[in-house]
Amino acid sequence: MSAREVKTLFVDLAEAGEDGVRLDRWFRRRWPQLTQIQIQKLARSGQIRVDGARAKADTRLQAGQQVRVPPLPDAPTPGGDTKKALSPRDVAFARSLVLYEDEDVLILNKPAGLAVQGGTKTTHHVDKLLSAWGEGLERPRLVHRLDRDTSGVLVLGKTPAAAAKLSGAFARRKAQKTYWALVVGTPHPTEGIINIPLAKKGINDREMIVPVDAKDPKGEVAETEFVTLSRAGPRVSWMALRPHTGRTHQLRAHMLAIGHPILGDPKYGDEKSAALSQGLQLQLHARRLVIPHPSAGMIAVEAPLSREMKEGFQRFGFDEHEADPDPFDRKRGGRSSRR
Repeated sequence: MSAREVKTLFVDLAEAGEDGVRLDRWFRRRWPQLTQIQIQKLARSGQIRVDGARAKADTRLQAGQQVRVPPLPDAPTPGGDTKKALSPRDVAFARSLVLYEDEDVLILNKPAGLAVQGGTKTTHHVDKLLSAWGEGLERPRLVHRLDRDTSGVLVLGKTPAAAAKLSGAFARRKAQKTYWALVVGTPHPTEGIINIPLAKKGINDREMIVPVDAKDPKGEVAETEFVTLSRAGPRVSWMALRPHTGRTHQLRAHMLAIGHPILGDPKYGDEKSAALSQGLQLQLHARRLVIPHPSAGMIAVEAPLSREMKEGFQRFGFDEHEADPDPFDRKRGGRSSRR
């Protein structure tokens, strides 16, 4: 650890994306040399505090709160950590994922099975691969996440200012995300909005996101818009999903909650989905994102289907070219709500 003194900083409402940002992301915007594990350890040990109290790494900050910043690890010296340097093969792989890049924004096509951030047993992840673009201020910054087994569009900011503006777009619901999913059965109505609060709870020996009553103090507002794109008889539907909120496992938990779980999901599935999913991995793909560019204008990017999703489409006879680029960009009258 460096000898720098403890600091107290305020969460700034004037800076885009500050209000509502996760504590770990708030730290990494300012000190990109920090790893997720380091931040989690500092939080668990009580060295990081919010308004004088202990806080978890995923705590959502509010404008005006005080954050205690302990002495932090120094950035590695250039070339000084050869053991952790990416191999040429890793650099080439990271570069092969690029869907869009300019001086402010980097957009990747994340493969299924690749975690966004590392953990105790996760050593290969997107965050590590970002070293292909450099370290320190040159290192791109994550502004949102995808589940490990979800493929598709992942956006990063290439500068602290760009990352803050992109994060702000997500926080203010200015980012339009379209996911594709293959689900059990046919939802009725075929399009609408799922408005079911969600909470993290222990189920048997594992932690899951489950529906809760609106009065549950642990529940968080969660809203998902859906449109049925096509059907394979009564067995399987190809859905477009648009999360209006960004809760953990929201799409997977919401589809299970309305009785139409996503195929290939071992955690949020049922007997019907298990029978239909044999040999398939999670059939959830972040297909398209439209987001304001940090400088000006809009960016619209699509991710081609992953190998895992292609297997599902082939099995049930779906053709990706039959879908509108944005199936939600239609007259919205008559939409129903699922609660």
